[in-house]
Amino acid sequence: MSFEKLKLNPSILKAVHKCGYKKPTAVQKKAIPEVLQGRNLVASAHTGTGKTAAFVLPILHRLVERTNVGKAVPRVLILSPTRELAEQVAEAVKRYGRFLKVRSTVILGGVSYGPQFRALSGPIDIVIGTPGRLLDHLERGSLDLSALEILVLDEADRMLDMGFKHDVERITRAAPKKRQTLLFTATMDRGTVSLSDRLMKRPLHIDVAQGAVTVDSIRQHIYLADSFGHKKRLLRHMASDKSLTKAVVFSATKRGAEAIARDLKKHGHRAAALHGDMSQAARSRTMMNMRRGKVRLLVATDVAARGIDVSGISHVINFDLPQAAHDYVHRIGRTGRAGAEGIAISFASGSKDAAQLKAIERFIGHRITRKTIEGLEPTRPLAEPLKTTRTFRPGRKKKRFSFGLKNVDAKRSRGGKVRIIK
Repeated sequence: MSFEKLKLNPSILKAVHKCGYKKPTAVQKKAIPEVLQGRNLVASAHTGTGKTAAFVLPILHRLVERTNVGKAVPRVLILSPTRELAEQVAEAVKRYGRFLKVRSTVILGGVSYGPQFRALSGPIDIVIGTPGRLLDHLERGSLDLSALEILVLDEADRMLDMGFKHDVERITRAAPKKRQTLLFTATMDRGTVSLSDRLMKRPLHIDVAQGAVTVDSIRQHIYLADSFGHKKRLLRHMASDKSLTKAVVFSATKRGAEAIARDLKKHGHRAAALHGDMSQAARSRTMMNMRRGKVRLLVATDVAARGIDVSGISHVINFDLPQAAHDYVHRIGRTGRAGAEGIAISFASGSKDAAQLKAIERFIGHRITRKTIEGLEPTRPLAEPLKTTRTFRPGRKKKRFSFGLKNVDAKRSRGGKVRIIK
């Protein structure tokens, strides 16, 4: 199928072809016709499948085909969980609407209010922003949603993970009940389903996240490590590989991201950290440096990296394994795009990582190849995950813990303490 068959406005098609897009992705083929018809929609698709274009393109078409004859207030509101993702959606609106007279603005926290007040006080078609700052403008009276036609929740699962549930609900209550609502998510869990049920009546569900959850063009490897220091040595070795053009390195903590980036810079690599404690100006500068090639290794936390859209990422390196198996797929999906081959490397250390690795492999449906580097081999195998079994006897509570091959019985006393039974 071509984009022409989707019957989009000719000016939008011209912009799409300027971007070099030939055929719509699976989520675009399914979502765009439904959005054009005004349907409420819940779409689930993995990272890197073209979700942004799946809602931006039909929204632009609807704005152009049906001009606003009412108030000069926003007709479309797009909620994004992070500032980086909101900026990328705003950039997509500009890119796909370059030949249209569509007015848009992005509303983010961490920056001054003045330009935002001015943008919202004039004629505006699309507002993109993060929930916290949008709710602030709503309470101040500077954001008017009385004529809103389309509400979009982008990366809804991540918004819930970040604690924006109540902010989102307060914003949606301020919008007209007679509106089109679009919810896009990478995963459909209980929270996301509950949110969609509260916001929409009888939405159409599109799911292109089923089936294979990894991309064929991504090679995946596991390197076992003995310690944090061993991981840093492995990472420095990989950073010296000339085939690594751009990489995103994932850290579990903000402090870890800073420490890893410092170590890489100390050894002559163009690295930078990206996390939630940085100012908006610093985050935007870091991302711009990444796009321009001034930063080769971006060390990021999951929240900060959500929605990162940088072309030419050759490697994704999980310095720390993700807590949830589906986040592994989100992470590695940042490489191997547009037909290019990508490499996903993960470090694993200790019994906790053993359990996480087992969950990831169960989720993706295959075992990830183990590899070693000469001179940097681990000194011990990956520990087995801790297992716990319970046995109950009349009149007493007893728990059996299994640590590797050694079993230890424990009895819980009345005071709540655990006493080891030899």
